[in-house]
Amino acid sequence: WDVQVVDGWEIDPFDALDPLYLVSLDSLGHVRGTLRLLPTTGPNMLRNVFHCLLPDGLVIESPRIWESSRFSVDLSLPAERSANRLNRVTGELLAGIVEVGMLAGLTHVVSVYDARMARVLKQAGCPADLMGEPRRIGEVMTYAGLFDTDEAMLGRIRAAAGLAGSVLEPETRELAFAA
Repeated sequence: WDVQVVDGWEIDPFDALDPLYLVSLDSLGHVRGTLRLLPTTGPNMLRNVFHCLLPDGLVIESPRIWESSRFSVDLSLPAERSANRLNRVTGELLAGIVEVGMLAGLTHVVSVYDARMARVLKQAGCPADLMGEPRRIGEVMTYAGLFDTDEAMLGRIRAAAGLAGSVLEPETRELAFAA
């Protein structure tokens, strides 16, 4: 998957589809990590780029399932870690996905990820239902997983990350998905 870099920014066609971005900030407002969420009812990475990870004929398309992509954590910053060594920013972002999913009435989030991230997800108490057989894409083993967006998942992630309470800003929770 070749990603275009423009002025130091990675850009792909899915960034033009008005996705929802989650951003983890430090106390000074510096970005520590980000991710992107897209509905599966339109173009997305799994359907349009990594469909080879799905069994023949399977299409993930539902207003109650979104796709998570572009998960990134700034590893150049000192990492605060939980008791089980999970990077706090990783935990915040994963909890944020579930919190947003619950606010939006989602049942699941689907994601394409590599073997390293599979280990991180396991450490975070964030199990996936694999959508097909993992495949080597380029140099990495790649997976497509379906993740629950419910209280049980949120509780496991919070426990693994040492988080108490919501990771979303109060005004974000109040304004999110207002009609």
